Amino acid sequence: MDMENTEPTVEMTDENGELIVKELAKEYLTKGAWQTIMFLYQEKDPKTGDFAEPKVSIRRYQKYQGVMKQRSKFNVSNKAQAEAMIAIFKKWYEI
Repeated sequence: MDMENTEPTVEMTDENGELIVKELAKEYLTKGAWQTIMFLYQEKDPKTGDFAEPKVSIRRYQKYQGVMKQRSKFNVSNKAQAEAMIAIFKKWYEI
């Protein structure tokens, strides 16, 4: 999202204005000139019209000339991948 004074989002609509990616939650991990934001979202299945299981996207934005520009992203594609990442974080940080 590159619109001035607009909060970053993962929500998207198709050419008819129908929501195809729905943002469920957003958490700021860092703020400032460089922001890291974690989004929980769902994508609409074009065949069924139903929203799929939630996914996670971690995105980095840079504020440049008053505009937030996405610079990178990483998507957690399913619950199993998220659980594997959580297990590794717990191991590494001995949580």
